[in-house]
Amino acid sequence: MIIFVTGGARSGKSDFAQDMAEKIEGKRVFVATAQAFDEEMAERIQKHQENRGTRWDALEEPINLGGAIRSILGQYKTILVDCLTVWMSNLLLEYQDQNERISEIVDDFFSGLSESDETIIVVSNEVGMGIVPDNKLARDYRDQLGFLNQRMARRADDVYVLFSGIPVKIK
Repeated sequence: MIIFVTGGARSGKSDFAQDMAEKIEGKRVFVATAQAFDEEMAERIQKHQENRGTRWDALEEPINLGGAIRSILGQYKTILVDCLTVWMSNLLLEYQDQNERISEIVDDFFSGLSESDETIIVVSNEVGMGIVPDNKLARDYRDQLGFLNQRMARRADDVYVLFSGIPVKIK
């Protein structure tokens, strides 16, 4: 089963996804895409780690999510990937103007999802509801993430969107 959780920034996506995962019996792993490029992000990561405590194993993978998922298949009942938003940012920073390479990595992620029998919960931000960004990189990011989210929603068995902390099941 693949569950996709999306919504705006600070809408409660991660807490909702974590709570959902913790209701599933068995071992669970948190696959983190974030990198601590500055002190504020390091503090965010630390708070997430403290919130999960010892109830979770963790795997950090900023680029190769498909390989990360394959490396843990059969070891966990639940896999939580948080989040595609940061992952796409990592991809664009690493492979700027290399859309073909980014597409290959994204395809590999979806291939990894297809190889899994575990419950996989994937979190992402919905960024297409705001203003059109004023620079090319930001527009490329918004577009790439929008296409990724659409593909994720099509692939998922269940899709939730959060508004002000309230989950709404849309698929």
